[in-house]
Amino acid sequence: MKLVGAFFFFFLFAVQMTFGQQTNDVYVDKDGVMRWGTTKEEVKGFGVNYTVPFAYAYRVAKQLGVSPEKAIDNDVYHFSRLGFDLYRVHVWDTEISDTLGNLLENEHLKLLDYALKKMKDRGIRFVLTPIAYWGNGWPEKDEKTPGFSRKYGKAACLTNPDAIKAQQNYLYQFLNHVNPYTGVAYKNEPDLIAFEISNEPQHGGKASDVTAFINGMTSSMRKTGSKKPVFYNISHSIHLAQGYFDADIQGGTFQWYPTGLQAKHEIMGNLLPNVDDYKIPFATNPRFKQMAKIVYEFDAADVGRSYIYPAMARSFRTAGMQLATHFAYDPTFFAYANTEYDTHYMNLIYTPQKALSLKIASEVFHNVPLYKDFGKFPADTSFGDFRVSYGQDLAEMVTKEKFIYTNNTATIPPNAAALEHISGSGNSAVVKYEGTGAYFLDKLENGVWRLEVLPDAIWVQDPFGYNSLDKVLAVINWRPWPMSIQLPDLGNDFEIMPLNQENNAKSVFTKNQTFDITPGTYMLVKKGASSKLNATSKWKNITLNEFVAPATTLTKTYVLHTPVNQVSAGESLPFKVQIVSLKKPEAARIRIFTQGAKPVDLALAHERGYHYSAIVPEDLLKGNVLKYSIVIKENGAESFYPSDQEKPFETHIQAKSSPITIFNAALDHEQLLRPYLKTSRLTPLPEKGTSELNISPEKAEEYAMRYNFKNNVAGRTSDLSSKNKLVFQGHSLDQKPCTIQLALIGKDGSVYGATLDLKPDISSYAVSTDDMQKVNFVSLPRPYPGFLPYSLDTTPKAGNVDLINVETLQIAIIPTQATDQAKKPLAGIAIQKVTLE
Repeated sequence: MKLVGAFFFFFLFAVQMTFGQQTNDVYVDKDGVMRWGTTKEEVKGFGVNYTVPFAYAYRVAKQLGVSPEKAIDNDVYHFSRLGFDLYRVHVWDTEISDTLGNLLENEHLKLLDYALKKMKDRGIRFVLTPIAYWGNGWPEKDEKTPGFSRKYGKAACLTNPDAIKAQQNYLYQFLNHVNPYTGVAYKNEPDLIAFEISNEPQHGGKASDVTAFINGMTSSMRKTGSKKPVFYNISHSIHLAQGYFDADIQGGTFQWYPTGLQAKHEIMGNLLPNVDDYKIPFATNPRFKQMAKIVYEFDAADVGRSYIYPAMARSFRTAGMQLATHFAYDPTFFAYANTEYDTHYMNLIYTPQKALSLKIASEVFHNVPLYKDFGKFPADTSFGDFRVSYGQDLAEMVTKEKFIYTNNTATIPPNAAALEHISGSGNSAVVKYEGTGAYFLDKLENGVWRLEVLPDAIWVQDPFGYNSLDKVLAVINWRPWPMSIQLPDLGNDFEIMPLNQENNAKSVFTKNQTFDITPGTYMLVKKGASSKLNATSKWKNITLNEFVAPATTLTKTYVLHTPVNQVSAGESLPFKVQIVSLKKPEAARIRIFTQGAKPVDLALAHERGYHYSAIVPEDLLKGNVLKYSIVIKENGAESFYPSDQEKPFETHIQAKSSPITIFNAALDHEQLLRPYLKTSRLTPLPEKGTSELNISPEKAEEYAMRYNFKNNVAGRTSDLSSKNKLVFQGHSLDQKPCTIQLALIGKDGSVYGATLDLKPDISSYAVSTDDMQKVNFVSLPRPYPGFLPYSLDTTPKAGNVDLINVETLQIAIIPTQATDQAKKPLAGIAIQKVTLE
């Protein structure tokens, strides 16, 4: 029986390997690598999930009077500018099927067909997941949809015979469906790389049950004659992994949310250690090694910075992933509100730096060899042609032909004369630009370039909170800004000609490479050069005059400023603010309120773009609190921020010798990153303005939490070097002692800590910073999938903690020998504050 079983396994695998080799369909070779049928080249692809044909995005389009087709046209154009060549969607089967699994030819299916045709037109291929199991409501209530998923629910769909039969029927009809825009059935679509059977099935039972379920699905798909690879999600229910390995599938799909989901605020701090390695626990399994691997969803959720995506792409390639799609691209028509998936935020217009980071991640996927290992953090922050920097909030790609960056960069490309593509945000050695939108420069011919400049996007609220269509998170402004382009191929003098429709700018000649620019597309032609290209000329996968951007949505001036929590007495205070206005204000200043005297006004200097700054001199930092407002003069009238009816901004003035509070439970508890506990609560204390946060773990394993205190110490950095103790104020709960580890994480990801034994009585517990030793970085928030490592060694060498470098507090309740033996939940703790003294 064993020999027969082994023979059958190898026969089945050999049959799988031959699928598609007679055409350009993808096949999986003996080493688990997807290859194109005709060229045998490795399949690579990178892109996004995008949902306009279905569910909430579809309903919002109808609610706002937006044509879904037009929305798709617009966003797919942006996909082309970001270099995406892959699209994935979990199809809302509940909207396009009935309870028996019959496919319904309705508007949702028609819009999917339309989207796929538009992707094809731009050279974008796709992976389809026919079954989602989801209701169509999120973030609203589910509607009464006709499909089998609504009747049975996900759990029953995996076990109920009638539900299984409906799914098999549905899959057969779905693969046979002919796209009316292409005239080709999905099973024969040359740009459809593979099918993933369903989205995130979570199996129970036995491994053999899982194998039988999957084989029933693949059998119905193979009856259509399709030879495309079939994938199944194997990052869930991994205790049943053998059931996946024994099934008739050619690959496995994975997800990665390294910063968890639903923090409800932007997560701060250096998160590169969180994405250092995508470690698959069954990577050495012989059958798994023969399976292809793709990433159906990933995102650094609740992270607003731009440095992280290329590092994720690098780790994916090291793990053997060939395709990856980010979750999820926000349709532009309602990206101002980020309501579809509020823990994610991605759109070229509204999140330009993040989108450019995703563009670089796509380049990583196409240029980094499969399984290539670049070492461990921090060594792997530079890899191949790529670099990521938390400190600069920067990701960049630098090659002979391409220069792509997400933020201001001092990097000088090796040969500017050889460049053919530049895209970025901010300033570089090639482009200087004061606006906040992304820009793209493409060489069309010698001495002829296409310039695309997108309007400014400014986040006026944290986009990762509790959102609604009535809540504006980001605004768009079409304000003109100076730009300079220093390209040898254009020289000092070149003509700038508008291309896109409704661009009323006049053709102008520039000298010294500098000019004012408004959003739009332009042709730049070197003095003395000529071209037969015009606005309607086709170039690669775009037309030269294409341009998509919403009109200005800025209707009022925003003053974006977060006061420093505490500042040292006897020192001046650097002051920064963003003034977001339709045009440059006539004047801007700080009004400082001094006790018993007239307010003092300080002029704000314009730095660049919307940024202004000033220095508050030390003689104004008197008493206990600095109170101030920001005054803006526009159209001859002055406005106060906060308004006259609101309290002014406040910063507490502290003696240099006083403790530096790095965590205050009463003020900072909502920003504390930690696994959810239903028993956790904030309890007010008798002393006014004080509270304690009670943390009662529910298990016997270590429980950790983290808080980024960068803003808490921003005004007292000069005092940090004089501190030598880390002090915890609080106690243990339930009249039981417990042990905690206090650690400080540096901007560079290094971690130093020490343990403290807490008692039930409220007290202050101190540890000398000289006694703090190298400890592990805990991966917080906890990632999905859950099999990823709990902690990492991110400190390159032993030594003393550098307080000038630290910005994050890590607290862990750790098991003792007694708790290990009892296997009871850890004793809880109450945190009041943590200080440096």
